[in-house]
Amino acid sequence: MRAFALILLLCALAIPVAGCGDDDDDGGNGGGSGNSGGGASNKKSDTGGGASGGGGETLKIAADAGGQLKFDKSSLTAKAGKVTIVMDNPSDLPHAVEIEGQGVEVSGDTVEKGGVSKASADLKAGKYEFYCPVDSHKQAGMEGTLTVN
Repeated sequence: MRAFALILLLCALAIPVAGCGDDDDDGGNGGGSGNSGGGASNKKSDTGGGASGGGGETLKIAADAGGQLKFDKSSLTAKAGKVTIVMDNPSDLPHAVEIEGQGVEVSGDTVEKGGVSKASADLKAGKYEFYCPVDSHKQAGMEGTLTVN
C-alpha cells in the first residue's frame, strides 16, 4: 500500500513538471512549432547572435500575383530580436522566402498558389537579404533588403 501511495505521489509531481518547456519568447529555437516557426527549415542557423526581445515582429510580403518574379515589397524594416517574414503566394508559380546575412540563413517552405511560406530568426541590428530560393527566382529579381535596427 505504501509503494502504491508513493507511485501516486511521484506521478502527481511529474505531471506539472512535464508541462514546462521551451517557450517561443525566450529567443530559443522556436519552441514546439518546428525549427524556426511555421514549417521553416534552417540551412545554417536560425540565430543571428542577438538577444530576443518580447514576442518578436512579423513582416508580411506577397509574391507577385501576375507571375512576375518579384515581391510586393523590396525593403523591410524590423527591430532587433525575433523577426518572422510571412510570404503569401497568390502566384501560379511555387515560391518561398529566405532570410540571409550575418551568419543567418533561414528558409521557409516552398509553397504553391494560395500557400504561405514563413522564415523566422533572431536577428541583431544590421542589413539582411530576403529572397525566393526557388530555382533562379532570386537572380530574376525576387529579392529585397531587410534592415534590422
